[in-house]
Amino acid sequence: MSNFIPVNQPLLNGNEAKYLNECITSGWISSEGPFVEKFETGIAKLTGRKHAIAVSNGTAALDVAIESLGIVAGDEVIVPSFTIISCLQQIVRLGAIPVVVDSDLCTWNVDVSKIEEKITSKTKAIMVVHTYGLPVDMKTVIEIAERYSLKIIEDAAEMIGQTYCGKPCGSFGNISTLSFYPNKHVTTGEGGMVLTDSDELASKCKSLRNLCFKSNERFVHERMGWNFRMSNLQAAVGVAQLEQLSKFVVKKRYIGKMYSDLLSKTDGIQLPLAETSYAQNIYWVFGILINKSHSLDAKEAMSRLESKGIGCRPFFYPMHQQPVFKKMGLFNGEVHHNSELMYEKGFYIPSGLNLDETQINRVAGEVRSLFI
Repeated sequence: MSNFIPVNQPLLNGNEAKYLNECITSGWISSEGPFVEKFETGIAKLTGRKHAIAVSNGTAALDVAIESLGIVAGDEVIVPSFTIISCLQQIVRLGAIPVVVDSDLCTWNVDVSKIEEKITSKTKAIMVVHTYGLPVDMKTVIEIAERYSLKIIEDAAEMIGQTYCGKPCGSFGNISTLSFYPNKHVTTGEGGMVLTDSDELASKCKSLRNLCFKSNERFVHERMGWNFRMSNLQAAVGVAQLEQLSKFVVKKRYIGKMYSDLLSKTDGIQLPLAETSYAQNIYWVFGILINKSHSLDAKEAMSRLESKGIGCRPFFYPMHQQPVFKKMGLFNGEVHHNSELMYEKGFYIPSGLNLDETQINRVAGEVRSLFI
């Protein structure tokens, strides 16, 4: 369909081609090229972190972060049920136990009021995942973590350029992660970053991303790691993207406001909160939650929009219902009503940085038509 509007299309109109050409002409295309360090330095400055460690993707960043914290079999890690499976995979692979918490229907983030009741003597960490456009209420999470001496893992993949109470997302807790997938505010195609202020954790993460080579004996290994290195080519794109981040954030908020204005009088749906007391929505994606009482569900809505040339994506499938975890005996009998409802009734519409006003108007018009 020639007039199809994809759910995301990255904007690559800065110095991406110029920096990629520098990589090619210099021959520095591997992870040892200079753009990797330049990108790490830029992200560290953006987030106010002492260390930024570039890796191959956002899932790799989570794997490395979790491994670096020394979480072992039997430990419990509190996580939202409403998230992507990347957040749980390394926890489960280590033999640790993910303990899921339901989400809040207003912000679509983890319900912080339900975290403390999940803590046991086996709890070692809380993972927060900032979802879709608004950050988690970190003040409450930090207070709980300090009260019980727990570590905090902050997944800020969807929040590049966002702040919580004026402080950058990616700066909270013991360790944070970012993703640079094409739908993120800064993309490298595939890529991720681990962020920390701890020299010890940074050293571990650098080793883990590089097969855990001994520093003075390259092909000798005392533990296993991964080849999760970011290439100079990826980092070159990231450096160019980072140069335009402030413009990208303005554009995202403009898209969010335009959709909000166009859809504000549409009965039967809940739109994203424009702001909370601690943050203004950055609209990583523009989500729509169909009212529980409405007969239409997300699958049917997306199908109708796709038939009109509008790309959509469903909200996250709850972790406590994932077949792979059910087969492992995890989450037996657990019910988290909000997470389940958000998957059943939630989806997001085209939200990429390449959207123009004509496309936004067309998408909003097709959405309105679903609820007439």
